[in-house]
Amino acid sequence: MFRKHRDHPTHQVDHEAGFPPPRPDTAAPAPAAIAVELRDVTRTYGDGPDAVHALDGVSLAFASRTFTAVMGASGSGKSTLLQSAAGLDVPTSGGVTLAGVELTSLNENELTKLRRADVGFVFQGFNLLESLTVLQNVQLPLRLAGKRPNRRKAEAMLERVGLAGHGDRRPAQLSGGQQQRVAIARALITDPEVIFADEPTGALDPTTAREILDLLRNAVDQFGATVVMVTHDPVAASYADRVVFLAGGSIAGQIDDPDAATVARRLRELVAASREVAA
Repeated sequence: MFRKHRDHPTHQVDHEAGFPPPRPDTAAPAPAAIAVELRDVTRTYGDGPDAVHALDGVSLAFASRTFTAVMGASGSGKSTLLQSAAGLDVPTSGGVTLAGVELTSLNENELTKLRRADVGFVFQGFNLLESLTVLQNVQLPLRLAGKRPNRRKAEAMLERVGLAGHGDRRPAQLSGGQQQRVAIARALITDPEVIFADEPTGALDPTTAREILDLLRNAVDQFGATVVMVTHDPVAASYADRVVFLAGGSIAGQIDDPDAATVARRLRELVAASREVAA
């Protein structure tokens, strides 16, 4: 099993505020910087008795330089939480702060600019443009942000994810794992405040999935990124610093320094409970 690194103080966070615990026999450290925070967020789709409450008063902070996995049964609100935190969806009520900016105060153009500058995305389906080369796909966020494409930086990103020399290829010439590596390089190219990963290993075999999770883990430990990952896989979740569980649109607990067996057991309990409610 991949061993998580613990060489910076912001990995261990308390259950509520996202702050590091005090060290014994020392003065309490300054609070960890918060990369993204949701405050009493609700998200409702529809009206009346048929309304769906995807999020119901969620308050959650993600400290900088940490890796958080978000889990829950189908329909628990995982994807809505990620979309709300990333500024892809607008909460019905509550507030979201990302990179020190209150998202609910921004218009759509301002949200787009913030996402391009401060957010990286990694999706299950890779979302690479087949008409572009690998190098051009990695450079794309720079172009969209109105910045000059930096070939040297893009090549360095490809080398970081183990794809040095692949820049002139097209996505169709790569394996699924290689395409996801390109997606990670693309997510990192703008030095984003947060990387949001939505089931990034869902379409990969176990060996390749571990390689992708190693890259996300290293993005936190070696390069100071903040990663928020939605996953259904307890093994994937074990690479994180903590796992946050959702049930019925609300926080249903969390596990710090998780292991796959403990995560799997808790997830089974939540899935069983959701089936009882549905019945």
